[in-house]
Amino acid sequence: MLAVTVLTGAVMTTGALFPSAASAAKPDPVQKSLNALVTDDQMPAALASVADREGRMRNYTAGVGDLKTGAKVPKDGQVRAGSNTKAFTAVVALQLVAEKKIALDAPVDTYLPGLLRGEGIDGRHITVRQLLQHTSGLPDYVDQRAILDDPQRYYEPRELLDGALAQKAHFSPGAKWEYSNTNYLVAGLIIQKVTGRPLGEEINRRIVDRIGLRHTYFPTPGDMAVREPHPKGYHRDTADSPWREVTELDPSWGWAAGAVISTNSDLNRFYTALLDGKLLPPAQLTQMRTTVPAGDLGFRYGLGLTSTPLPCGGVYWGHGGTIPGYATLGGVTEDGRAVNIALTAIPGDSATEQRAQTAVETTLCR
Repeated sequence: MLAVTVLTGAVMTTGALFPSAASAAKPDPVQKSLNALVTDDQMPAALASVADREGRMRNYTAGVGDLKTGAKVPKDGQVRAGSNTKAFTAVVALQLVAEKKIALDAPVDTYLPGLLRGEGIDGRHITVRQLLQHTSGLPDYVDQRAILDDPQRYYEPRELLDGALAQKAHFSPGAKWEYSNTNYLVAGLIIQKVTGRPLGEEINRRIVDRIGLRHTYFPTPGDMAVREPHPKGYHRDTADSPWREVTELDPSWGWAAGAVISTNSDLNRFYTALLDGKLLPPAQLTQMRTTVPAGDLGFRYGLGLTSTPLPCGGVYWGHGGTIPGYATLGGVTEDGRAVNIALTAIPGDSATEQRAQTAVETTLCR
């Protein structure tokens, strides 16, 4: 299932991400955290990329990249980035806002007349902002069981949307916040309608190529592989179940909400460039960073971007995501520090999720 695995960006006041020569002999805390996620939490593999405010990157791995062969984890290997895709989709939408091709407070019907109709659902009363902010009330279309039962099935966006519209609205537009992949499915359809081009092309052209993300791409229809060196992704239904490899899957069901493939270091570069103003004009970046409370999860949600408080003060910005076979989390601080962690399975319990989250926070607080 595509889910918010919360990342954020933090204002750091003290410490350094990289150890000094005097402390080099001590066990590296990042490596120690990854090792624990493998040994204690039984993740097949864990990878991390850490950057200081000058952009110097250090990569880490733990575990094995292939449970059958015992092959090593490729350093900074590609992974399915899941719901980090939402940040990419939101950036493209906000670029179109800057170009006056989309208005944030215009109703969906302005661009896709008659598309959103259902029980309590009316596209004349749901705005683009509410889609990007998860305040529309649209129910989620994701059926995790169906995806895992047939991971190589192709889905058209409209087929996914029909699954959402068969349900009733969860609340009136703007009444509260609730995470729903359907919001980004509709945002992707708006982008395609306005540009006349496939969403993946717009993401690749407007973001990936623009800031030189050499290991990031939006898969083309039918592309079920991970193209570059990567650890294999795994899934199991219970802690006692055997691991099942799910590396190759059709990401069409994730589409605008979760199809992107990337690396930890590229995700660091993306969020750093975003906060540095290299992808959006100031007015649109301000809108993206204007947040609302996101339930009781301890973070806030903007427009495809989350802010999470750090125990050492400040916040960090990012998004994170889960998709069968992979989980990613991390983010960047206001002063340019960045960390992203990838696991080669979705954590099976909240304790593992929290330990991965703590690894992000302690790294950013060093």
